[in-house]
Amino acid sequence: MSSWIQRHAVSHQSQLAATAVLSGAAVAGAILGYQAYRRKEAVAELKASIPDVSERHHAEKLTEYGTAARVPQLSKEDERSAALARRAQQGDYDDDLILEQLARNRVFLTDDGLAKLRSSFIIVVGCGGVGSHAAASLARSGVAKLRLIDFDQVTLSSLNRHAVATLADVGTPKVHCIRKRLEQITPWTKFDCRNELFGGSVANDILAPWSFNDSDKGQKPGYVLDCIDNITSKVELLHYCHSHSIPVISSMGAGCKSDPTRVTVGDISESTDDRLSRSTRRRLKVMGVNSGIPVVYSTERPGPGKATLLPLAEDEFSKGEVGELSVLPDFRARILPVLGTMPAVFGYTVANHVICDIAGYPMDYSLGGGQNRDKLYDGIQATLQGLMERLVRTEAGQQIIGLRLPIKKDDIGFIVDEIWRGKSAISGLPSRLVLAPWQRPANGFLLEPKWEKEGQKYIPLGLGDLVCMTKEEAVVHEKQVLLGGKNVDEVYDEKVIEKVNQRRTEAESYERFR
Repeated sequence: MSSWIQRHAVSHQSQLAATAVLSGAAVAGAILGYQAYRRKEAVAELKASIPDVSERHHAEKLTEYGTAARVPQLSKEDERSAALARRAQQGDYDDDLILEQLARNRVFLTDDGLAKLRSSFIIVVGCGGVGSHAAASLARSGVAKLRLIDFDQVTLSSLNRHAVATLADVGTPKVHCIRKRLEQITPWTKFDCRNELFGGSVANDILAPWSFNDSDKGQKPGYVLDCIDNITSKVELLHYCHSHSIPVISSMGAGCKSDPTRVTVGDISESTDDRLSRSTRRRLKVMGVNSGIPVVYSTERPGPGKATLLPLAEDEFSKGEVGELSVLPDFRARILPVLGTMPAVFGYTVANHVICDIAGYPMDYSLGGGQNRDKLYDGIQATLQGLMERLVRTEAGQQIIGLRLPIKKDDIGFIVDEIWRGKSAISGLPSRLVLAPWQRPANGFLLEPKWEKEGQKYIPLGLGDLVCMTKEEAVVHEKQVLLGGKNVDEVYDEKVIEKVNQRRTEAESYERFR
């Protein structure tokens, strides 16, 4: 064996083969070593390029399937807009251009008012139909720091009312959709997007001062906009802001509403005609909050032919527990009837209040009285009380002390504004209005026997029994119809009678919803 090795060791061919093998091994080792070195460098470079989790770079949770959430691909235009926004937010944007873009607001709010608005920090909680329009209006008006909070994504059904979403945004978080679109309009606006659900347990973090590492770090929110449509989250947000003295304004329900002229701003204690507001108010009252929160709500009443939230169909109950049909616990399991224009009206009204309040612009509406027509209603109620006492006295032949009517001041406002649209049913005049019974009752104006036995001087009177007219018309109506014994068709033409009958039918239908 040793001799064989000796023979081949001195062989020239064997030496060449060994050299080739060693050279190949050396080259392969060098190549592999170089590749390992480059791979290590590439990994280190890649790790270094990944930003740390911070207020500008949030870590997103994996989906229920263990995958990353969908990241929308930006178009070249969006990439250019995003690059411009990054520069603008770092101060690389001419301030004269900003002032030119805000020129109309500047002359309206004055330099001082616009400066206050531009330096403000505002939080919008809920970025759907109402919140998206509010956020867009705030950014366009000069607000430079916005925190957007919403857990939801843009859906196809969102597009009938969302301010900026497009088909390309379907499936993306609403907060990032708003940021991407508004950066193309006001690139200097800084957005803090929180793609998460608001709740009492995270309120301290979500409503915390501005956290970006810039000159405004630590600034407290100047306003919080409640644009949530879930009552549990809404109550938790309002209670937190109220107890921590954070200025807040709340948007109530835009669902099933269609009349933009009925949208108003008032204290939550006065918003008695809005169902969402009523539920919110009751829960807050249990928590010790009775007033002091401005809300945007509609005084529009439900009625015949109008959209309503119908009960769930029986086949929905057969699918299992109704709560299991919701996306999240305590969230609605039904699609609300929403006219696309109304959330925008609510959103702009919320934003308008905040803009004017921060800028110090005088607001003429009263936060405690809605349309502030209390004196008018008081006068109409007093006149109606006097009329009914006079009619009963004439019928009974004696003075009646302590007559009670089942008509409250709220009912007066409802009848005058909702049923008769603030005008006389006879002439259409809007001034010197009173309410009077349209017809003489079959039994005359006598006290209700059942209640009279109980010692109560009560006369039945429904909302549909009363008609709005001027004081002069009421005098003639009392003389001819209520006391004179004439039928209404002997006194008024067919057009007036038809209108009155139609409105009285509406009143009866409305009364079922009250």
